[in-house]
Amino acid sequence: EVQLVESGGALVQPGGSLRLSCAASGFVFSRYSMSWARQAPGKGLEWVSHINSGGGGTSYADSVKGRFTISRDNAKNTLYLQMNNLKPEDTAVYYCAMNGDPNTRGQGTQVTVSS
Repeated sequence: EVQLVESGGALVQPGGSLRLSCAASGFVFSRYSMSWARQAPGKGLEWVSHINSGGGGTSYADSVKGRFTISRDNAKNTLYLQMNNLKPEDTAVYYCAMNGDPNTRGQGTQVTVSS
């Protein structure tokens, strides 16, 4: 059974930084691409970033490009999202997902950017 557990969300001031983690189990993590997505209150799911199975290929939504960095540690079965220069519009519940499938996402972690 695929299990993804997100953590690291918090309340942070604009301009601050956070690092999200996603612990994966139940599948061979190193064989699959992984993604981060987010959902703000009253809005649909937005794909934020993707990374291929080996970690050498990444992509980002325009809204986060240059501020967020996705990475993975296949030895630890863990996906990361480093978020810098956070803005109020980054406030959302953040999810990780396997192979671009939103149905595999975990419970999410809340990120709130506010002064």
